[in-house]
Amino acid sequence: MDDNLRKAMHALTNPHSVAVIGASDDQNKVGFGVLKSLIEGCFFKSYNCSAFAGNVYPINPHKSEILGRKCLARVQDVPEDLDLAVIAVPSIVVAQVMRDCAEKKVKAVIIISAGFAELGEKGKQMQDEIIEIAKSAGIRVMGPNVLGILRPRISLNASFALSMPEAGSIAFISQSGALADSVVDWAIDARYSFSLLVSLGNSADLDVSDFLEFCLEDDQTKAITLYLEGIKDGKKFLRIAREVTKKKPIILLKGGRSSKGEKAIASHTGSLAGSFAVYEAAMKQAGVFMAESVEDLFDLAKALSEQPRVNGKNIAIITNGGGVGVLTADYCDMHGLNVVELDPQTISKLDASKKMHPAYSRNNPLDLVGDALPERYEIAINALLSEKYIDGAIIIQTLQTMTKAKEDAEVVVNAHKLFPNKPVVCVFMGGRYSAEGISVLRQNNIPDYNDPLKAVKVMKVLCGVI
Repeated sequence: MDDNLRKAMHALTNPHSVAVIGASDDQNKVGFGVLKSLIEGCFFKSYNCSAFAGNVYPINPHKSEILGRKCLARVQDVPEDLDLAVIAVPSIVVAQVMRDCAEKKVKAVIIISAGFAELGEKGKQMQDEIIEIAKSAGIRVMGPNVLGILRPRISLNASFALSMPEAGSIAFISQSGALADSVVDWAIDARYSFSLLVSLGNSADLDVSDFLEFCLEDDQTKAITLYLEGIKDGKKFLRIAREVTKKKPIILLKGGRSSKGEKAIASHTGSLAGSFAVYEAAMKQAGVFMAESVEDLFDLAKALSEQPRVNGKNIAIITNGGGVGVLTADYCDMHGLNVVELDPQTISKLDASKKMHPAYSRNNPLDLVGDALPERYEIAINALLSEKYIDGAIIIQTLQTMTKAKEDAEVVVNAHKLFPNKPVVCVFMGGRYSAEGISVLRQNNIPDYNDPLKAVKVMKVLCGVI
């Protein structure tokens, strides 16, 4: 990442001062949502909302005060150097606002306003004009036609998103602002956490590759998720993606896989789409993982940010329900994982414990039988993870009257501490009676899913099977 880009990204993700140009006291206006999100941390309160610690300046020549903050007539009136300007005015006046930002020597700009290249040639001409003004002044631009940017760890919510998710280690970079906004709402209840959320919009200047470069250097980010419809500079993207995936995983959900989806893209962000088959092949060569759904995107990212990755496909399945073990073995076979045969010495080790049920399977999947208590899980998990020929484990718990979900989860956590270099993924099935156990797993960064297919897809990625 060159110094110009690095400085711009610092202004975007860690600003000391932010101006909202087009700030409004009308709660139905974007300019109100952005200003409130900065001042209070979010529009709708959540457990993770707190005010941005930097200086926030509302800009509106027709108002004297909004949300308790004095309004300034122009961005040039800001009484200090300005890191970031967020523009939320009609598209027809954005060019003049950009000239004001150039005069003020703003370091970075987010253009929330829509009405540019996504609307056709006239809009593209307007977009080209504002980018030319910005380039002449050395200003980097995010947008136009974006939701904004969120940096949860520093309570930076320069967006009109509904609220603020928890701070974590997953970056989400999306060409769809509406999808990003919905993900924020969903993540709050699902307790998914983020290092960064970015809405790319039309990507007239800063594009997905620029944000990938940032994420590569960002200490907060461990995994990168993308929603993309089209890529304007494919060679640049693939070159940077290859570098990033050497250190951090990238998971991509592609919009526009079908012919009808491709036709919808041009009217959304003004991007050009391409054949999905070509995309998929290119992404695999660059080491990018492909997701099939929004839920899949974050399931994979969560596991990749929390669990070790291995260069092996030999998986052990440990279960107290034979049927679920069979399903999981089927899914492993479908997705290129090897449900490895247990060595006789491994079975002897289990037999010698004297704790296994007389009818336990002695095979992989290792069926501990329905009455398995935490001690039996502990012996089995530790025995299998200790074997060099086993690369990772999928641990399944179904519910019976004697099942102790919390204690079973604690066994998994302790085993993972003993064998931290092997991925462990859980399937604690059920609902309210598994809740305590699932909570223990989540608190200790052990991925858990309610469907064995999800667990297998995650393990596939952890084992490097693209």
